[in-house]
Amino acid sequence: MNFNQTELSGYLSVFWQFSWPEWMVFSLIMNAVLYMFSIGLYIFIEKTCRKSQLQEKNHPVTKSDFRLSLMTVLCNSFVMLAGAFLWKSGWIVLGQTQSLAGITAEVAALLLLMDLLMYFFHYAAHLPFLYKTLHGKHHEHVSTNFLSLFVLHPFETIGFGMMMLALLIVYDFSVVSISIYLLLNLIWGTIGHLNREFFPSSFDRFFVGTTRFHNQHHVDESKNFGFYTSIWDRVFGTYK
Repeated sequence: MNFNQTELSGYLSVFWQFSWPEWMVFSLIMNAVLYMFSIGLYIFIEKTCRKSQLQEKNHPVTKSDFRLSLMTVLCNSFVMLAGAFLWKSGWIVLGQTQSLAGITAEVAALLLLMDLLMYFFHYAAHLPFLYKTLHGKHHEHVSTNFLSLFVLHPFETIGFGMMMLALLIVYDFSVVSISIYLLLNLIWGTIGHLNREFFPSSFDRFFVGTTRFHNQHHVDESKNFGFYTSIWDRVFGTYK
């Protein structure tokens, strides 16, 4: 299976010609759509999933959380603009991988590398001098709701984005691989912040970062810092 490189190049040429005001509008619209997609996915699973809740009640939706979630959308838009700038400046080069095997390998690499980087970033956010300022607000959601994924300090959101951009500078991932990874990242984050288990319990043996795995982190903040997998928690002794 191969992707049509001519069509892909034409698609990218449209974005290459965007003015910066067009990039700003595009990034805001894209991130607003992804934000609404995540909320819609959360509500859909909540209403259709028959598995028992992890916590007795969902965390209440507050005005402050809603405002902070919108700030996260703005920060993600800024990261997209930064990525566009690095691309147009030649710092980020999009690879030409077309085969299904190549794209699968790139997506797997992004998942594992970002999981490792986010593990260390997340662990650092729990250090006492950073936790109160940066990460404490997110952990007010011991139980979760459809905004929990987006209740982050702006520095956290930008920090996660900068790690992603750093990987794109180091290696020429294809635009297809990047797009698939970003979609998986959003879906995984949404599922990870459900208030009911989504995965079969048997998935734990495959080192998958299940909903219960991340919910346990919200209950016990000293454990389970991984995002997509439990690999790094097992390696560094923080798995529960």
